[in-house]
Amino acid sequence: MNPQITTPTVEFARRFSSTRRGARLARILALGQLDAWGVPHDSEGSDTAALIVAELAANAVLHGRVPGRDFELRLVLGTVLRIEVTDTRADRLPHRPEAAGEDEGGRGLLLVEALAKAWGVDGRAPGKTVWAELDLGATASS
Repeated sequence: MNPQITTPTVEFARRFSSTRRGARLARILALGQLDAWGVPHDSEGSDTAALIVAELAANAVLHGRVPGRDFELRLVLGTVLRIEVTDTRADRLPHRPEAAGEDEGGRGLLLVEALAKAWGVDGRAPGKTVWAELDLGATASS
């Protein structure tokens, strides 16, 4: 028998209304969960995760909203923190835009790209999941 080395993971998943209030609540609950997992409020890992959750949740509300449908936030903490936001609108896939000059929008995914170890989009029926991974190092204890 070959023993397999596994890294324990913990998971948090909740559905939120596709509203600005839902996006804000997703960020607040994510930070509370990270704190419970050993990633303290106001730490670098917590602050970075907050920015990524806020951006992905805001995008789900602004660009992925289908009336009457919620979005889902899922956090998985193992060797990295994986942040997933799922909405039910498959026809509007995110792309990395180049923000121009004084544009007020269009920089969110650039921010996610700069902060995350990796990010991407996975299709699902119905909709899509936008995810980002963060290396929290020794910050978290699961």
